Amino acid sequence: QVQLVESGGGLVQAGGSLRLSCVASGPNFSAASMAWYRQAPGKQRDLVARITRDGTTDYADPVKGRFTISRDNAKNTVYLQMNRLEPEDTAVYYCRLAFFLVSWGKGTQVTVSS
Repeated sequence: QVQLVESGGGLVQAGGSLRLSCVASGPNFSAASMAWYRQAPGKQRDLVARITRDGTTDYADPVKGRFTISRDNAKNTVYLQMNRLEPEDTAVYYCRLAFFLVSWGKGTQVTVSS
């Protein structure tokens, strides 16, 4: 079974930065597609960024130019560098792994104050 553990969330003022980390346990991390999603109360869970096994990245329009997703296969870890944060970025951020089946982390709270 795959286990995903997110960390790095917290409270930050608008314009600040955070780096989220997601550590995966289990096989086949290097072959998996990884992604970050976020969900605010009362709203759907939306894709933020994703990175394929070969390093190709994709971002949701609201975070383009501000967020960067990366991965370190040696550490079974995916990162989300979040710069110039805005109050609209406030949400629980979830790590997702896709390799035949999809696995989700439990999420880490990001709160951006204005």
